[in-house]
Amino acid sequence: MASLRDIRKRIRSVKNTRQITKAMKMVSAAKLRKAQDAILAARPYAQTLEQIISELAVRSADQELAHPLLASRPIRRVELLLLTSDRGLAGGFNSNVIRRANRYLYENSDLQVRVSTVGRKGNDFFRNRGQSIRKDFAGLYATLNYRSAANVAEELAAAFLNDEVDAVYVVYNEFVSAITQNVVVSQLLPLQPAAVKAATPAAETVTSAPALVDFKYEPSRQAVLDRLVPQAVNIKLYRALLESVASEQGARMSAMENATNNATDMISSYTLLYNRTRQAVITKELMEIVSGAEALK
Repeated sequence: MASLRDIRKRIRSVKNTRQITKAMKMVSAAKLRKAQDAILAARPYAQTLEQIISELAVRSADQELAHPLLASRPIRRVELLLLTSDRGLAGGFNSNVIRRANRYLYENSDLQVRVSTVGRKGNDFFRNRGQSIRKDFAGLYATLNYRSAANVAEELAAAFLNDEVDAVYVVYNEFVSAITQNVVVSQLLPLQPAAVKAATPAAETVTSAPALVDFKYEPSRQAVLDRLVPQAVNIKLYRALLESVASEQGARMSAMENATNNATDMISSYTLLYNRTRQAVITKELMEIVSGAEALK
């Protein structure tokens, strides 16, 4: 049986741990609010831009308009961009992304896949297992903004345009809520615009007007497309990075909350053990005193 001193040390140690996890939970909660506001602000713009490109492509289909970042070709060489965090203590945030990336590599073993990473955890994992890393975008989260994300997207787009890779995929955690994150593998290049929403049957019965109304473009359709497509690629990667940051803070907040609750339960268990042990020591001392008194009689 552990001594009273050992149990007191354990209780003190768990209390210190609980204080740390509680503070980390509060910090993550504050960062989550900021990250959540950023991703909620970026989503409408990204979705609207993607819809504009889709409608422009549909309206201009008969004019043979195209953009190199929209061109699909047989996939033989792929770049996989892995978005993890720089720090741990975030539950399954990093392990889920790494596991999904490993599954992608296994399922596409017939392709030439090169890996790039954002975040120290993913980079350390693959390097420790002998996986070659084309590039690690270290320190990106510390200066994360649209321009830094666009620099990464432009580098990947240049590799695609130079025929170094045939496709670029991003593996990251998509933010749903503070306790829910979905791991997704999103195709960044070639850009795949969302499908244009078709007119509803009710609308078709009311009017016989065309479903799509064309516009006048200044300076031209092709110029507009050339400007919007690279911007859409940048925004798509920027949104993925924001999703990853919000997911990381949500996962860490949940993990630290669970750790704090577990520490509280451990303190209760150790306190009960301490009281029982102390009671047993007192009882043993009383029995020794009584036995000694009886022996003197």
